[in-house]
Amino acid sequence: MAFKNALSALVFALPLVLGLPGKRALNPKCDFLLPIREDLLENLFDNECGDSAHGALRLIFHDAIGISPTAGHVHSFHLTFAANDGLDDVLDDVGPFLLKYAHVLSPGDFIQFAGALSLANCPGAPRVKFALGRPQPKAASPDLLVPEPFDDVTKILERFASVGFSPQEVISLLSSHSIAGADTVDPTLEGVPFDSTPSTFDTNIFIEVLLKGFLFPGTSGNQGEVMSAINGTLRLQSDDLLARDPRTACIWQSFATNHDQMQAQFGAGVFKLSLLGQNEKELTDCSDVIPQPPSLNNIPTFPPGQTLRDIQQSCAGTPFPNLRTQPGPALDVPPM
Repeated sequence: MAFKNALSALVFALPLVLGLPGKRALNPKCDFLLPIREDLLENLFDNECGDSAHGALRLIFHDAIGISPTAGHVHSFHLTFAANDGLDDVLDDVGPFLLKYAHVLSPGDFIQFAGALSLANCPGAPRVKFALGRPQPKAASPDLLVPEPFDDVTKILERFASVGFSPQEVISLLSSHSIAGADTVDPTLEGVPFDSTPSTFDTNIFIEVLLKGFLFPGTSGNQGEVMSAINGTLRLQSDDLLARDPRTACIWQSFATNHDQMQAQFGAGVFKLSLLGQNEKELTDCSDVIPQPPSLNNIPTFPPGQTLRDIQQSCAGTPFPNLRTQPGPALDVPPM
């Protein structure tokens, strides 16, 4: 009888261990999230690592960074602030679902839950932890708390340091740019990816940003944009600077060929970000509700037609590795 009971418990637990859909969460307080999860994956994200998923991931950052040592955290953001440009389109997608579940999830909980779920269909992404129990927002956060793509490295690092993030953690968070793009940096273009594989959480962003830029995907002279090395991709000035600054260049390069490091540190960084202004002891761990994203065999390469000679060596202590070049014609990456 004891063996039978143990076997039944094991069979019951297998769906959760394997990341498969289950009828119950490990913590009963999280059970109500299961149908919400299925609704968001199917009807918000369309079961793909697409535009809605990219937008939900961006919301995590804009929601969580709205805290300062003096102003505190209020878990709301103002769409008229310049740094939140483009979030109105994101909220057009996410907003109806936020309102649909407003009776059971605070805005802060919904944004962090949807953001963690947004990675579920992105091959190579980590399974990000989720904690439940954020209070309702009190007011919009103060302006000028969200780093901008035209900020210099010192300003970016100081902003993150003020909420407890090291340069290593800052660069790890920028792994999100592997599955992200710009809607408003170039006013003539929408959905311009930051790297050549915007639906795959891989290390290409850390390789391609170090390539010598020679083109703009649209118009030139846009604030926060510098020349890219691949047609159809947009390079943020802040990424370009962080990849080359002596304080962060070697950290940036270390991610270029180490997907496991990128995956682990990004997952830890996003969860830490989600806890800003919160007391983790007062939250409920519902991480098992988040599915395991598809795995990825990440093989770092240079894009077609480019080699080690095109890399702008920025890490003084370690030469950039000589990677294989992908075969075929030069890439022309479509909008997301």
